[in-house]
Amino acid sequence: MRQALLEWFRRNRRDLPWRTAPGQTPDPYRVWLSEVMLQQTRVVTVLRYYTRWLERFPTLHALANAPLDDVLKAWEGLGYYSRARNFHRAVKEVVMRHGGTIPSDPQQFAALPGVGRYTAGAVMSIAYNQPEPIVDGNVRRVFARWVDDPDPSAARLWRMAAQLAPGYSPGELNQALMDLGATVCITDRPLCSLCPAKELCLARLRGTQAQRPAPRKAKPLPHEDTATAVVAHQGRLLLVRRPADARLGGLWAFPAEVRRPGERVGAAAERAVREGVGASVRAWCELGSVKHTFTHVRATYHAIVCEWQGGEPVPLRYDECAWVAPEQLERYALPVAQQHIAALAAAYLAGATAETGA
Repeated sequence: MRQALLEWFRRNRRDLPWRTAPGQTPDPYRVWLSEVMLQQTRVVTVLRYYTRWLERFPTLHALANAPLDDVLKAWEGLGYYSRARNFHRAVKEVVMRHGGTIPSDPQQFAALPGVGRYTAGAVMSIAYNQPEPIVDGNVRRVFARWVDDPDPSAARLWRMAAQLAPGYSPGELNQALMDLGATVCITDRPLCSLCPAKELCLARLRGTQAQRPAPRKAKPLPHEDTATAVVAHQGRLLLVRRPADARLGGLWAFPAEVRRPGERVGAAAERAVREGVGASVRAWCELGSVKHTFTHVRATYHAIVCEWQGGEPVPLRYDECAWVAPEQLERYALPVAQQHIAALAAAYLAGATAETGA
């Protein structure tokens, strides 16, 4: 199986910017970056961010020395922002504790912030030729078909990966598994005739490949109805930075609170400002709503224009707060939903200014 996979990969490998040509030494920083970006994200999306990121942070030291604001801004739109925060923390730790050299020891590397079992296996095998296993969604599908198991346990999957990893070119082997799952052993209508493992795949031999692995029933996501306060004062908008340990931590946003049962959306917006920054506002009108789905929850953000009543904003529930002119909004790292609200707010402020003739 190893031999068949390696031969297939060398003929069919995808041309991706983080891969080096055969015989060249991979850059561990670039390998690590690609694996962090690829977590729960499609390759076609990562391609746009990867090149732009390296223009901004070409080396590990450049990233370690960068402010978190710059890091999150470069990651803006890629989602799952904890990946960026953890990557930044881990790179700083590499500089401080490992002299700026990414550890080649699997245990040392796995101890870095945000490094899980898959990331450790991918980076160690690809960058340092260590015989470390990997299992992700694509590999799970490949293995489930090989052994014709509708719902293989994590323990079984990792055991299979660990049996394949030892031997020459473990990095190429793991990349072969990734590419096989992404291009041939796909979810719908797998291209079995092109598969290097077709003679050893139990699901193909039994005709069950389309049912392996069995689809998992998606659980209905809870819904959050959130009042978002668009507070305008003297031509500027109030932004807050979320705490590092909160959802979308470290990013900037408009003050917001999930509505309580029976609570008016305007009252929730006023409460968001009062409890969040200790200031008083009066809800005025709704600009619109923005919907966004996270991994574990669906959210609807109601953008409520709020009139400033007084009090100096202080970050009570946030890390920072700032008054920002509309033309300066693009300097701040905002989650996707907040970018839409910012566009509504800027348009509203421009219209209000035009009406008053200011």
